[in-house]
Amino acid sequence: QVQLVESGGGSVQAGGSLRLSCAASGITYRNYYCMGWFRQGPGKEREGVAAIHSAGITSYAESVKGRFTVSQDNAKNTLYLQMNSLNPEDTAMYYCAATAYLSTTNCYSGSPAFRYWGQGTQVTVSA
Repeated sequence: QVQLVESGGGSVQAGGSLRLSCAASGITYRNYYCMGWFRQGPGKEREGVAAIHSAGITSYAESVKGRFTVSQDNAKNTLYLQMNSLNPEDTAMYYCAATAYLSTTNCYSGSPAFRYWGQGTQVTVSA
């Protein structure tokens, strides 16, 4: 059973930075693996933020391009999201997601193919 545990959320002022982590366990097949970040702000629908395939290919939502960077440490089974130049519109609960046996084409920000989800970590950005 795959388990995902997010950490690193918190409160920050506009212009600040945070790094989210997602510790994954139970992953037995590392090839063709896709991991991603989603977020859901107050009164908003959940949206994809970023995704990364085990081949190293990344994908980002337009709203975070140039500010957020997704990366993974396979040795530690950990996914990261470095968030810079944060603004109040980035305030949301951030969720880590993962799925296996996914091609690079179908591994993208907001993909509906994610099967496993974490519980989320809150990010609050004040003006």
